[in-house]
Amino acid sequence: IILYNVPGRTGSNITAETTVRLARDFANIIAIKEASANLDQMGAILKHMPKDFMLISGDDALTLPIIAMGGVGVISVAGNALPQECSLLVNAALNGDLATARKEHLRLHEVINLLFVEGNPGGIKYVLKALGVCGDTMRLPLVNVSEATEKKLYHALADAEVVKL
Repeated sequence: IILYNVPGRTGSNITAETTVRLARDFANIIAIKEASANLDQMGAILKHMPKDFMLISGDDALTLPIIAMGGVGVISVAGNALPQECSLLVNAALNGDLATARKEHLRLHEVINLLFVEGNPGGIKYVLKALGVCGDTMRLPLVNVSEATEKKLYHALADAEVVKL
């Protein structure tokens, strides 16, 4: 079992104390996808968790700092459309190649932030469409991102050298 702590979606936060207690008390709980954006909380988990437990970033924008603190990777939104780019960032960070990890983090920074500006999954669906992977059909109550966000995303993808203008 991987715990999912995504307070932005659930309206409820799993505290560090609860995470560590669950990790210690239940052998089948092996990790947490941590998307609270609270680095202090993540530090407490990393400090007190069992040795075989894993903290995984649940926030693309915090992947590099979380791995630098001791996290083991990311359960990514951006990785659905940009698997090679996200893999390069994560593997560089895990291998201690901070220069490459930082370069990739900064290259993808604007794209990642724009993915969520009008909520998820609209941004990632648009990127997948822009890359020719699939359409961007959404089911209500979810809606597509605005044309303004589409333009910003496309320019951010071009700046990141993922598409050509």
